[in-house]
Amino acid sequence: MKDTGRRVPPLRAATAAALLAVTAAGCGADPDPSIFADRKKVRIGAKSDQPGTSLERHAGDFDGLDIAVARELLDRVGAEPPIFSGILSKNRAPALREGEVDLVVATFSVTAKRMLPVGEGGDGLDFVGPYASTQQGMLVRAADLERYRTLDDLNGRLVCVWKGTTSADELRKPAYQAIRLREEEDAGYCVNALKAGEVDAVSTDQLILYGFMEAEPTLAVAPAIAFAETNDYGVAMAKGHREDCERLRDALKKYVVSNEWDRDVENNLPRLPLERRNEARPTEAEIDGVSCRDRPVGAPVG
Repeated sequence: MKDTGRRVPPLRAATAAALLAVTAAGCGADPDPSIFADRKKVRIGAKSDQPGTSLERHAGDFDGLDIAVARELLDRVGAEPPIFSGILSKNRAPALREGEVDLVVATFSVTAKRMLPVGEGGDGLDFVGPYASTQQGMLVRAADLERYRTLDDLNGRLVCVWKGTTSADELRKPAYQAIRLREEEDAGYCVNALKAGEVDAVSTDQLILYGFMEAEPTLAVAPAIAFAETNDYGVAMAKGHREDCERLRDALKKYVVSNEWDRDVENNLPRLPLERRNEARPTEAEIDGVSCRDRPVGAPVG
């Protein structure tokens, strides 16, 4: 079973529901044109260098779990097929706010700061999610796998992370000060450094790492190393499209309990162990807790 104690708690009382409904009503207007306007091609920012989750194989030709999720949800709301373009992790929020893309589906973790309006110190994004959840892990060279049984085995080792990720933020905390960090622009740089022997490990979300493990036979996920809070992936959009957000939320709740979700995870992440796959599946309560809101359910107001 999933450790729901690490997650945003589900709505527990009718009074809380009523309070949040008032909050949503105050911020839920949809003044901008719909993302799904007739015959409009939805522009989606996606990662271009993460096999299994999101990879650009040829110009404009993407595949991976993120891509499958995006296509499935848009199909369920009757939208036109999307146009994908590559995006760096650090550029995901700015690209949405500046209107360069309509949605971001790029292993983008839902956080309270990203959900808050810009005027309240947040990134000004609405999320639909989670569509998958995962803890952080370590990718190492397969030949060295036996060296890394616990997180302490990484003390003094050089671990690569990339900018703009919750994983990079996590490993900067004092609890991990014995681990040396190298920060790169994005995933591909770190994986190439690991293969070349320049770093000892790559750290990010386990779902992403299992995709690299499938694509790179010389690399392996350290199976017993799973740490930090659960990262919940969401479909992100700039605030101002609350009705569009709610349509996608309702589609997602039906999708995650369907065989199509299992199919997409298995097809794109075949090396993901069954236990991890079960942990990755969100519940409808978890989706309701963070989707189309200015703050997670249970988060303090003000």
